[in-house]
Amino acid sequence: MALCMQCSAPLPANTQVCRYCGVRNDMDLLGRQAVRVADAGVKRQCPNCAIGLQTVALSREGTLHIERCSECFGLFFDPGELEVLLEDSVAPVADFNLPLLQNINRERYQADRPVKYLKCPVCQVLMNRMLYGYQSGVVVNRCKGHGVWLDNGQISHLLEWKKAGGQLLDRKKTTERQAKARAETAKPAFRSDSAVPANRAGSEAEVLEAIAAVVFKLFE
Repeated sequence: MALCMQCSAPLPANTQVCRYCGVRNDMDLLGRQAVRVADAGVKRQCPNCAIGLQTVALSREGTLHIERCSECFGLFFDPGELEVLLEDSVAPVADFNLPLLQNINRERYQADRPVKYLKCPVCQVLMNRMLYGYQSGVVVNRCKGHGVWLDNGQISHLLEWKKAGGQLLDRKKTTERQAKARAETAKPAFRSDSAVPANRAGSEAEVLEAIAAVVFKLFE
């Protein structure tokens, strides 16, 4: 369980504000990554707080720069950056643990969380809400052209999901869906191809019947 950065009190899952000292905590990067503010610019705006996002540099090979809100600690990733962070933060796993994935989602599920559509920090157009991956339990806000917004705590959730093999399970389900789609697409083509010989066979039978009738009349 995470601890408050101010008073070290325990912080339950999905809890940002400490109930003891009232300090808002960064649940995603605090203690997980060495974070350095690279730019406190205001070009990109937090969709929750309407203030300029900070650009923060994460200490890793080939430094990764992402945007973070200094108030709500939400994170904005350019296309592909979220996948890079997940790959670099979690060691590869050999299999998925479905019971563990279900336990993670039960622990972190927020039934009272309102559905809210957010504007892209770059273009200010409403983003699409989508489930990040199969059995992840994390609904992200995605702008097709500019990137993905995650609220504070969602990165921690995705890291636990990946450690439990969630990414492997997602890839397995994706492969199964693609195979099913290909099979469904092939069915109409197969039916149309198989119908041709049947029609041709019917025509040939009619011709043979006509010839037999003529021959029969000749011998009457």
